[in-house]
Amino acid sequence: MLTIMKQTKLLFGILALMSLAACHSKTEKKETDEKFIITSPLLVDTSFTKEYVAEIQSVQNVEIRAKVKGFIETINVDEGQRVKAGQLLFTIRPREYEAELLKAKAEVRKAEVEAQNAKVLADKNIVSKSELTMAIAKLDGAKAEEALAEMYVTYTKIRAPYDGIVDRLKFKAGSLIDEGTLLTTLSNNKDVYAYFNVSELEYLDYASKDNNKKNLATLLLANGQAHKYKGTIETIESEFDKNTGTISFRAKFPNPTYLLKHGETGRVQLKLSLNNAIIIPQKSTYELQDKTYVYVVDQNNVVKSRLVTIKQKLPNIYVIESGLTPTDKIIYEGVQSAKEDEKIKVTEISAKEALSIK
Repeated sequence: MLTIMKQTKLLFGILALMSLAACHSKTEKKETDEKFIITSPLLVDTSFTKEYVAEIQSVQNVEIRAKVKGFIETINVDEGQRVKAGQLLFTIRPREYEAELLKAKAEVRKAEVEAQNAKVLADKNIVSKSELTMAIAKLDGAKAEEALAEMYVTYTKIRAPYDGIVDRLKFKAGSLIDEGTLLTTLSNNKDVYAYFNVSELEYLDYASKDNNKKNLATLLLANGQAHKYKGTIETIESEFDKNTGTISFRAKFPNPTYLLKHGETGRVQLKLSLNNAIIIPQKSTYELQDKTYVYVVDQNNVVKSRLVTIKQKLPNIYVIESGLTPTDKIIYEGVQSAKEDEKIKVTEISAKEALSIK
């Protein structure tokens, strides 16, 4: 009986020792032999270049339409031709309208004679003053018809409203056209507008900049080459698009060689500044379910994963919106082999060294 009691006590003692050892193993972090390079986020004022898809439009682009019905008598320009303001573009056969003008002029002369006779007779009290008034009114009506007929004659000669480049000609000489028919379009490409959309956050960053530094823009063409001339941001629309959360900017670019055409596409580059930005190397992060994480190392060199929010992606660099402070230590080399709650051996490098900043 005594022997059984001793064996029982011995068994409980062994179990107690095993339990104590298990508890000790749980509180002590396992340390790996691999050495990791760590660094800190860098707090800095910086700037970056952002690209926006842009639609290019001429500063002036209008449709040239016929104001009267008739046959196109002459076409005085060719497609793609540069023209001056007032230059004759089209002539619509004017004979019918010139005949109407001659008829109107004859009516004016007739009305003038009648008005003069009415005045003489009214002065002699042969006719009433009302008859004189009616004669004068008839003369005014005849003059109005003459002015209208003259206007229609001028409409038969279609001239360029400003300097520009003629687009495709829609009709040939001899074609019968109606009033309002589109003949061509005319583009003033000496300067062009580039329209592009900016997010609300980027708009606020831009709007807070010094007015003397924020309006320069670069235009990249479809072939990847930069337009020779810098542009300026001229206007910003008054409302955000509720569907896209963006607002439209308009930049104006000089185009003295007429390289840029109405309807082209390109990319506008803006230099945006970031004050007190927290930046880290992209290689210090990893992604899990479309979220970005870093491994933070505490004062005991124990690894903990932490979710971060990215404000801006730059070449090889992330600008951090939230999740890190400049005093944190993060793994720079060895992210792929790091494990949660693992105690590691570390070698620290400066933030500037990690970011290759001199």
